[in-house]
Amino acid sequence: MTEYLIEAHNLTRQFGRRRERVTAVDDVSLGISEGEVLCLVGESGCGKTTTGKLLAGLLKPSSGRIRYQGQDVWTQDKESFRKYRLGVQIIHQDPYASLNPSHTVHQILSAPLLHHNLVNGRRQARERVVELLQIVDLTPVEDFLTKYPHQLSGGQRQRVSVARALTVNPSFIVADEAVSMVDVSIRVSLLKMLSRLRMQLGVTFLFITHDLALAKFFAWEGRIAVMYVGSVVELTSTPELINNAQHPYTKALLAAVPEADPNLTRRKKPITLRSQDIPSLRNLPPGCRFHPRCPLFEEGLCDRVAPKLKSVGENGHQVACHRVTG
Repeated sequence: MTEYLIEAHNLTRQFGRRRERVTAVDDVSLGISEGEVLCLVGESGCGKTTTGKLLAGLLKPSSGRIRYQGQDVWTQDKESFRKYRLGVQIIHQDPYASLNPSHTVHQILSAPLLHHNLVNGRRQARERVVELLQIVDLTPVEDFLTKYPHQLSGGQRQRVSVARALTVNPSFIVADEAVSMVDVSIRVSLLKMLSRLRMQLGVTFLFITHDLALAKFFAWEGRIAVMYVGSVVELTSTPELINNAQHPYTKALLAAVPEADPNLTRRKKPITLRSQDIPSLRNLPPGCRFHPRCPLFEEGLCDRVAPKLKSVGENGHQVACHRVTG
């Protein structure tokens, strides 16, 4: 049996009350091993961020369990929960809103160090802040210590956010669209920095993105889970998903990825969906939630029975589709 650093079992999260209740995450089960990177991919509103917040302990599940280092997160004692919250950190999507505008970079990074007694005094805190800024490639350090967030570029702010996540020496980081709001020209450098941190510090990553090209770049040696309207519809290793996608929704996502080589673009087979409209969480279709858009739709099956993740082929490839037989 595989030992996971963090795992979700039948995770469900609902918002609202009674008739207004919507299910943002529905019966999601995932396991992430120590040192691994798992990418969570899907369209906006599919539940990726909510899943990340659930794993980070920022939201409590409506049902289901989260286990960290073998312990149930929401039934463990107060001290164990504190260790979990320190061990699991999140890098938010928006670097312009995630940093306190009235604090300098030094104050932002030293606050968790002092609050959690990770350093002995302010002098040691400054030394650790300098070290963190060097780790995230914000050098020369003296140019950044006394600056406020509004004096930094988007990429520099996100590097400060990464440094803040590292202050408490986490073992697991949720990177929620961590490069989507920075200039395209510096996305690759940020991804390379995160990859280096994963190798040097042994940090495990849940990397959330709507861009399969980014997922391919960052997690080629990891796995990708594809979400659609709150549920995981395909889960496998990154090379397997890119080269042998099985679910029609995943195939549609891959077909939408732009290629630099025009010859590759011409050879791509277009995927014609039955509809371009994503179903509303307030009025989800019965059966498979993708069936109103699916080119493989089979009446009487896809519109009645919700498919479960099942293994197809080898290498742990899992797909939730009635029409995929393996």
